[in-house]
Amino acid sequence: MSRTSVFRTSPQRTTGTPGTTGTERTTGTPGTTGTERTTGTRRTTGTQPAPGVPGRLIALLAVASGMTVANLYYAQPLLSSLREVFHTSTAAAGWLITLTQVGYVIGMLFLVPLGDRLEKRGLITALLTVTTIALLAAGLATTFPMLLIASLISGATSVVAQILVPFAAGLAPDHARGRIVGRVMSGLLAGILLSRTVSSLVSDVAGWRVVYLGSAVLMAVLAVALRAALPQHAPTTTIPYARVLHSTLRLVRTHPALRRRGLYQAAMFGAFSAFWTTISYVLTGPGYHYSPIGVGVFALVGAAGAAVAPLAGRWADRGLTRSMTGAAFALAVLAFALAGLGRHHIVLIALAAILIDVAVQATLILGQHTIYQLDPHARARLNSAFIATFFLGGALGSQLGSLTYHSGGWAALTTLGAALPLLALLYWLTEYRKAKGSTARDAA
Repeated sequence: MSRTSVFRTSPQRTTGTPGTTGTERTTGTPGTTGTERTTGTRRTTGTQPAPGVPGRLIALLAVASGMTVANLYYAQPLLSSLREVFHTSTAAAGWLITLTQVGYVIGMLFLVPLGDRLEKRGLITALLTVTTIALLAAGLATTFPMLLIASLISGATSVVAQILVPFAAGLAPDHARGRIVGRVMSGLLAGILLSRTVSSLVSDVAGWRVVYLGSAVLMAVLAVALRAALPQHAPTTTIPYARVLHSTLRLVRTHPALRRRGLYQAAMFGAFSAFWTTISYVLTGPGYHYSPIGVGVFALVGAAGAAVAPLAGRWADRGLTRSMTGAAFALAVLAFALAGLGRHHIVLIALAAILIDVAVQATLILGQHTIYQLDPHARARLNSAFIATFFLGGALGSQLGSLTYHSGGWAALTTLGAALPLLALLYWLTEYRKAKGSTARDAA
């Protein structure tokens, strides 16, 4: 059997598979218009996911997700150097981070939904090609505006990571979807946490331009590798692009679980961002006097939390989504309490960093497992709405964290950090169990 025939997924009739209701139809799926049709709807022979997805492919997806999302964070430890090189103010240099994140939000809203509309392998290749060109432009930038524009574009196209995750979910059989998504997400989360360390070390040894140029080379290699390794994955809808975007909003209105999970993760990612945005102030200030490289090395501690991603996937597969979500919220509150007590104890701060990352990553995997069951034909659009929601929460958390730290110090920051997951925990308590016999479709 060919590789394409093994892995190519398309709508199919199911009988009692998790997250569906008896027979799944290809018209009028939740969050779409009644006239929406999916491709490959008449025959199911040879189109079901393989019993197991090759480990090499999952490893490649994990590495690719981590390497692409890392593009969003390379600039953070470089701001001081870039300010001197381009003779800009601190506030102006900060726009580099802001525009990169704005680009990512734009990509989430307008590019990720194309994962349902276009053949995914071709879309991924095209986006990585644009990312490569943008990073080359950033590395060769002679003016700060040129660097800003290149960063905006690379931020937008780095959403490849958020196309790969639902891609993996589509390849996975129902009984192992949580575990496989967890493995891919562990790579993505490791990329977020390690990017600052890599950027600090590379720029110290070879200069800031090599950070961008090196990433451009990696993106080019990834484009070739993914093009060769990924199976063809047919579009799941044929509706026009404008209606794809509209149907994304319809999904948000249709599925309470999508809204709830988005708000859960917005609170958690807000706390996460507040911690990692301000921890450098603590470590470089009185009591520690860490160098920028030292702060980057400290970020390696948080990377240990990525190990929970596969475990969270297994919890989801075992039906423990709701209970483990509540436990993760409680763990995050505890972590910020430890961080507050450990202002002058690096071991406690390091332990808090690990626990925060564990909690955030657990709720992320559990949330994605939930939303991917809502509509198998709209996973890219569901992921777009979910990620955009909590990414905005992260941006707000980063800004609030910085303001809170500068006005009230570390104690105020850790109080804010604990309050966000506590609010999520209180919201979690409002959930109620569905009546016996209801589907898992909107079970949060």
